[in-house]
Amino acid sequence: MARKDHHYESAFQDYLRSRGIPYCPVNEAKKAIFSGGKVKSFDFLVYPGGPCHWLVDVKGRRFPSVTTRGAKRYWENWITHEDLTGMRAWQEAFGDPFRSFFVFAYLLDGDVQRWPIIRPHLFNGRYYAFLCVTLDDYERHSRPRSDSWQTLSVATAVFREIAQPIKPFEP
Repeated sequence: MARKDHHYESAFQDYLRSRGIPYCPVNEAKKAIFSGGKVKSFDFLVYPGGPCHWLVDVKGRRFPSVTTRGAKRYWENWITHEDLTGMRAWQEAFGDPFRSFFVFAYLLDGDVQRWPIIRPHLFNGRYYAFLCVTLDDYERHSRPRSDSWQTLSVATAVFREIAQPIKPFEP
């Protein structure tokens, strides 16, 4: 189930519900075991009505994010290596017609003129934008971000090309 204290997942769940897109939240408290090892859970099974069902891992980010020095960063899209390998394992386990997606849930802040050009979703008095990237696209374009944190990211210009609003994946 979506964690009630995780506003990004709750906002995404509200987004799906408000558009009548069937979904099933995943209980993250139960860890799955593949070949004797634990695999990181994903957040939602989504059934948009087309030929493909989604395995979704929600990644909450601020837009823009502000560093400790006050610099603003737009389009933060880092994930962990564990996120990537976990979603690959799930996609292989489920097989066709399931595909893995990372949904970047951006909590919109700052200058409205700099917000992404997609319809924002209002949830609990805050605005969110949801962009998704297929596992295959993210994996193909990602590069190491931090070895010590085991994180990956996609260059901003490339991310803006491969990230799509949820709508193109709807029927």
